Amino acid sequence: MSSTWDEPFSGRDRCEASGVTPDGADWLASAGTYPRSTLALWHERPDAPVVLPCGSVFDVISAPAVFGRRMLDRLWDEGPGSGPVAALRGRMLLFAAPGTAQRLPSLLEWEEWGAHGRRDSRTEAIPPLLCHGTGDAVTVPPLTPAATGTSTSATRWLAAPDTRHPWLPGPEILLWAAVRAARTAVRISIFPPADQDAKVYDVSRRR
Repeated sequence: MSSTWDEPFSGRDRCEASGVTPDGADWLASAGTYPRSTLALWHERPDAPVVLPCGSVFDVISAPAVFGRRMLDRLWDEGPGSGPVAALRGRMLLFAAPGTAQRLPSLLEWEEWGAHGRRDSRTEAIPPLLCHGTGDAVTVPPLTPAATGTSTSATRWLAAPDTRHPWLPGPEILLWAAVRAARTAVRISIFPPADQDAKVYDVSRRR
């Protein structure tokens, strides 16, 4: 992860990041009330997750893990890329530009009803997205990956911040990714592989 995020990026080489760089840690800590205390804690315990407020430095959009992965696929394969991304307890946290948490729900609502005021099911397959902005806080994964099998092993960076000024997607970009991901989910459900979720029942036991 040598290039900066001042420009949008694409490509899967950003995925499965090993850890946060010092510049990335500075950026994360700047979101808190006491950045120096946060950095001091990380200096002593780089494997410790911390809780940071949203709204000033970043917002966070939380999606179910599978749907979040589909959003990332769309962002990386067809769009401008993503900002930092973390996995936390079965959900995917997409770090976004401040203000995104306030604007995205209304954009999703507008997209659902369409320009002519009628429901058109364009966002039917989008699960509820948790939008964390001003007044909210999120748990940020450790700077370095936790050892496998520990209580924090499910909390990790997928695309770790590596600059003091990472590029962050706004509400319009995340709306686009969510709609594209929903269309992908619909196609998968309509045309599943022949053996997907196949179940075999022993009907010989029926009486």
